[in-house]
Amino acid sequence: MSWKTGCYIHAGLSDGGSQIVKGSGARDYLQSLVINSLDPFPIGSMKHAVMLTDEGLIHAHGIIERQSDDEFHCFAGAPPGPLLPTAPPAGVEISRLQNYLFQIAGPTSLQVLEKACGQSLRDIKFLHFRTPVTIAGVQTEVARIGMSGNLAYELHGPYDEGPAMYDAVYQAGQDLGIERLGWGAYLVNHVEGGFPQVTWTFTMAVAPEMWPMISPVWQVSGSVDPADMRARTRTPVEVRWHNMARFDHDFPGRAVLEAEVANPKRTTVTLRWNHDDVIDIYASMLRPGSIYKPIDLPYAPQRWPMAHADHVTRSGTEIGWSSGTIYSHHYREFLSLGCIDLDATDIGTEVIVHWGDHGGTIKEVRATVERFPYLADTRNSDIDVSKLT
Repeated sequence: MSWKTGCYIHAGLSDGGSQIVKGSGARDYLQSLVINSLDPFPIGSMKHAVMLTDEGLIHAHGIIERQSDDEFHCFAGAPPGPLLPTAPPAGVEISRLQNYLFQIAGPTSLQVLEKACGQSLRDIKFLHFRTPVTIAGVQTEVARIGMSGNLAYELHGPYDEGPAMYDAVYQAGQDLGIERLGWGAYLVNHVEGGFPQVTWTFTMAVAPEMWPMISPVWQVSGSVDPADMRARTRTPVEVRWHNMARFDHDFPGRAVLEAEVANPKRTTVTLRWNHDDVIDIYASMLRPGSIYKPIDLPYAPQRWPMAHADHVTRSGTEIGWSSGTIYSHHYREFLSLGCIDLDATDIGTEVIVHWGDHGGTIKEVRATVERFPYLADTRNSDIDVSKLT
């Protein structure tokens, strides 16, 4: 409930492989990798950048900040991807950025941060940041971005200063409804807020050696054959990110993406699961016979990182995949993100999610297509913070 009634502080993306890309060729190098246009890209602003394989599948995505004319900070798996290139092009230096990344999100998030720093932060526009801001005698960077689907901010700074910064913000929010958010509840907001997310609702289209920290512990699950990795990857069109693409420059996968934009097949929707079918999954544990795979709370399967995919059918015909299953206490619903055929995406369309693991007992769960995103709050990008009390 924190991001509906108060706010949360979440630290799970700290030290998440962020990178510094700088040098006279830094901008052109990043531009050659991503589907976005980096023109314009003012200093002090951010972009959600997406990088593809030659086959048009998402290889990396995340936030890129422009710190100066020739320095960019790339957060949370952003391009140039999870593995540092061994030989960056001339004029480009790439290094690791060991930082804390705290997300403060929800309707009271701005009040908490202004109380913590003792100054107004209302000039920070969506996808912009201000640095330095002083909290508890320590300088930090405040960025207006988040994953809750409503008002949200991030704090960035040196990793060893993180504990003091976290505590200062948490203490400032004590009378403003702040909660310390763990990883499980954090994944709930991705589905409620309409944020497909790598390693959660899909996986990066990379060879295992390209992601040495993560790939050895991938958990491949779901009713789709584990050998079918295409069901577990996505294109920008399939996750509704193709509106970021600008076909005014070359980048890996450009021709494939252009063709898909011209003739899209699937998109992401919210699937609301039938209550009786969900109850039957749990009831199977209390009666003789086969037991259906339990639905872990608040997200399932309760393993991370994962490459999960359940079949979705309509009238017996395969129409896509479901992943990112969550229980929403706020809505009292079980929800998932479905990547399904366009002709099945009207709100109210009835489909079947085949819940379980390939080769095991499968429960056919009735589901309906619902609004995307499911969280109905005003989006961060649309909030006029100057009018907030």
